Amino acid sequence: MKRKILVILAHPAPASYCGALASAYAQGAGESRAEVRQLVLAEMKFNPMHADGGLVEVDIAQAQDAILWAEHLVFVYPIMWGTIPALLKGFIERTFVPGFAVNFSKGSWLWERLLKGRSARLIVTMNSAPLVYRWVFGGPAHKTMKRAILKFCGVSPVRITEIGPMRSASKERREAWLEDVRNAGRALA
Repeated sequence: MKRKILVILAHPAPASYCGALASAYAQGAGESRAEVRQLVLAEMKFNPMHADGGLVEVDIAQAQDAILWAEHLVFVYPIMWGTIPALLKGFIERTFVPGFAVNFSKGSWLWERLLKGRSARLIVTMNSAPLVYRWVFGGPAHKTMKRAILKFCGVSPVRITEIGPMRSASKERREAWLEDVRNAGRALA
């Protein structure tokens, strides 16, 4: 049975190194005969702020359909100012809404996780060393994506692949990271 994998590129510039990483993961998963779909957030048309009156743009509705289709979600994005990019935050606020990702129980602090049965991988680039990001800064983007968003909605397990420091990475190191991500795609599918 083919695994259903959705790769979500959340870099504001699709032709970036994050774009190459997303393509490498999709290629590896495809080589393992997974069924792979991709979303490029920078190419979608949606208002990143909460919509009034329940308006859901076509691109957001299609993204929700793709998330429901997928068994495994792969988010590829850079750390910007210590956290997730604004593009990804806006996408999540518009897509992971009550009734789609969670349901809140009236009169209770409990909630229903509507995205159970899915796993995720975060492929994250950064200019600092991953160890410095986690130990000095506390890894705020990781906590936000893994705990406060994905696990809150029922997505588990969530694994993180950290890539950095980008600023000082040689061409050879960047090529090695691409192969590591391609292999991760092959292994999962």
